[in-house]
Amino acid sequence: MNESLHQSVFSQFKGEQGELISILLRVQEHVGYISQESVKSISQFLKISENQIYGVASFFSKFRFDEPGKTAIKVCMGTACHVHGGSLLADTVGWDLGIHYGQATPDKRFDFQRVNCLGSCTLAPVIQINDKILGRVLVTELKETMKHREDF
Repeated sequence: MNESLHQSVFSQFKGEQGELISILLRVQEHVGYISQESVKSISQFLKISENQIYGVASFFSKFRFDEPGKTAIKVCMGTACHVHGGSLLADTVGWDLGIHYGQATPDKRFDFQRVNCLGSCTLAPVIQINDKILGRVLVTELKETMKHREDF
């Protein structure tokens, strides 16, 4: 079992199957994603199959199985953002980075996510780059921003 996970995550739990989602959340918080190694460790700790873990984790969109990029780009797809062109912004980011949402670039510099809401509906459409919220974003502005992504 991964000693780092055991000390930072598993030590807070009893090893009961009902703790699976809480453990998955803690592992993702600690590691950044649910790695294959983490699944093996969780399987041993809870004494359940890896398939059960993948079955539960893949049901929830919150969990990711690939390492995130260093710069997170999130496009809001909430109702207000969707109505004001959020899908066009998402297409622009994906096209520019050459990846689909839910993926990171091969060099792990950028991570692209479509999220349900960023809580800035009055600024729709909204994107978030790391901790910075950009509101009322036009595709032309986003393209210009993406040209300077090395500055993120």
